[in-house]
Amino acid sequence: MKLNCVVVDDSSIQRMIISKLVNNHPSLHLIGDFSNAIEARSCMSIHNVDLIFLDIEMPVISGFDFLDGLKTKPQIIFITSKAEYAMKAFDYDATDYLQKPIALDRFNASVTRAMDLHLLRNDTKEEEGEHIFIKSNLKKLKIFTSKIKWIEAFGDYVRVVTEDDSNLVLSTMKSFENDLSKKKFVRVHKSYIINIDKVERFNSKFAEIGITKIPLSRNKKEDLVKALSFA
Repeated sequence: MKLNCVVVDDSSIQRMIISKLVNNHPSLHLIGDFSNAIEARSCMSIHNVDLIFLDIEMPVISGFDFLDGLKTKPQIIFITSKAEYAMKAFDYDATDYLQKPIALDRFNASVTRAMDLHLLRNDTKEEEGEHIFIKSNLKKLKIFTSKIKWIEAFGDYVRVVTEDDSNLVLSTMKSFENDLSKKKFVRVHKSYIINIDKVERFNSKFAEIGITKIPLSRNKKEDLVKALSFA
């Protein structure tokens, strides 16, 4: 896993130095480097950014002003030549604060901290995610509903297909229909319930999830169209 990064610094020499450090680190992926906050903000409106290496003293828009204008804030590693901003930087929930010139071991320590925090936040998010419990092969399994692709009638069983695997459960389709969110899961056929977030395309006969074509009942297509329009 790599963190998507941007570098924002009005000094071309500093941008070059930091960008080189980023490019040489196996856990980082450089999306772009920018001389001002306006260019960086434009990039972040298109790309998913996990970490910003951010200078504080920049013309027109300072590093702090830039952060004040962001609705969603990635992790921040401030980079500056002055120690006096350190207290204010951590008011912005900074991951770290590096002083120029940047030592390689100090840079690597900051990245390790960012990686650890990223993993911790993702694990916590997953732990708190919407989920159901199923019993398969005498084991009770916790299944995050966001990972379910579709649910399929399989004789006396129901097959739950996720991004990771599939499991047979002694249950009924009606039971799953009652347990799952009506906003995200639609019964499109007597034998299929699908996660609308996983649908890539559909026509009058099939909904496609990856390479799998899920049949649509004639009277259920309207339910799918309605659900997708509100998704």
